[in-house]
Amino acid sequence: MAGTEKITPKKISQVVMAAAGASGVLLLSACGSGTQPSASSPSSNVSETSTAGTATPSPPSPSSSAQASAQPAGDGLCKAADVTLSLGQGDAGAGSNYRPLLIKNTSGTACTIQGYPGVSYVTGSDGRQVGQDAYREGTKGPAIKLAPGQSAAADIQFVQVHNFDPSACQPTAVKGLRVYLPQEKAAQFVADPTTGCNGAQIPGHQLSVKTVRRA
Repeated sequence: MAGTEKITPKKISQVVMAAAGASGVLLLSACGSGTQPSASSPSSNVSETSTAGTATPSPPSPSSSAQASAQPAGDGLCKAADVTLSLGQGDAGAGSNYRPLLIKNTSGTACTIQGYPGVSYVTGSDGRQVGQDAYREGTKGPAIKLAPGQSAAADIQFVQVHNFDPSACQPTAVKGLRVYLPQEKAAQFVADPTTGCNGAQIPGHQLSVKTVRRA
């Protein structure tokens, strides 16, 4: 036909290559215009936990009433510093003298005494003991509460030294008595110059004491 271009194999090849090139351009354009997804950031909703420890409340300070209760109540056991000792008038008989040991509360508060006082002869400037401790006679009596100014007594028997064999007695001049109140460790001295037995093997007891009683 007139005016119609003849299609040759070379022409077909050029058309195919042009089409392929156009497709490649379109593919590259599509890839280049793609948008990459953004990485999601870590969640910031985690709340922080406080690491501060809970403060421990300090103990309350002692009250004035508790401090006052530590002071002596005034009705405890009689101590050496609370009393004055003396020997009262007594009786004599059967080779012995009997005299009460008077225990007077000279403190400003009441105190209680019960039991046997410890009694022994002493001599010299150092208070050296002469003979054995006084023998405890009878049974322990009840507790006695002494108000200020009140007294208790413990009866003591003093055996005369001439009742013993001198070789066994070993007569020794003494200055008086060392006395321990019941349940007390502090000693007191009561002057009573006389003669006692220093021998440890005398028959019987040169001193005997009874439980305290109300004077």
